[in-house]
Amino acid sequence: MAKNNTITIKQIGSPIRRPESQRKILVGLGLNKMHKVVTRQDTPEVRGAIAKIPHLVTIVQD
Repeated sequence: MAKNNTITIKQIGSPIRRPESQRKILVGLGLNKMHKVVTRQDTPEVRGAIAKIPHLVTIVQD
């Protein structure tokens, strides 16, 4: 994978007291614990998932 085709996401918020749909988005991104960092392909689908939960995740700059 090329570096410019990936995005690094860090979970900064807890899914406790959040709607089930937001919890499922976190699981779909591969996040389940606070401060966990994952790298995903930078696709419109991933960007859309991040846009739905900006209060729970942040994009980490390399």
